[in-house]
Amino acid sequence: MKLLFKNKNEDILSRLKKQDPVAQKNFYDQNVRKFLSVAKSYISDLYQAEDCVIKAFCKIFKHIESFRGDGNLEGWARRIVVNECLNFIKSHKTVFYLDDVHASVLEEIHDEQTVFDFNAQELLDQLPDAYRMVFNLYVIEEYSHQEIADTLQISLAVSKTQLFRAKEKLRKIYFQQQKKLKNEHV
Repeated sequence: MKLLFKNKNEDILSRLKKQDPVAQKNFYDQNVRKFLSVAKSYISDLYQAEDCVIKAFCKIFKHIESFRGDGNLEGWARRIVVNECLNFIKSHKTVFYLDDVHASVLEEIHDEQTVFDFNAQELLDQLPDAYRMVFNLYVIEEYSHQEIADTLQISLAVSKTQLFRAKEKLRKIYFQQQKKLKNEHV
């Protein structure tokens, strides 16, 4: 049974703030797939990504009073999902950052646009965690390198390095898969 709201966003927010279980279920049902997709872009293991999403929903419902209405409720909730994924990765200490790339090479990053014609999630799943986190924060969440550095507690140069390496790795994977596809059709 779907609950209909007169003014959908305002009414669901007021009901969520009252800890209304029907509103919570509706919000969960409307967003769980999107948020799981977000989590999967950071955490390749499906079960760990699902755990992060569940924890994020718990935090969303527990801290809904802190949503001030500045912007979109879904965007606020999405940020909680991203932060939950980052906290999970940090707590498992599975990310290593390397800081040895020349600044001149980094300048090329902003000029490149690579288009992939198959499942982007399959490509992202092949990236090391550090590359994937920075790539997602920069490309998908549209964080600046300074915001990424602050969030992940790394230097600005490391953020730029990881993005560069992520793009290089994605490019290599893409061309390897394209070559494999061509060889299969010959």
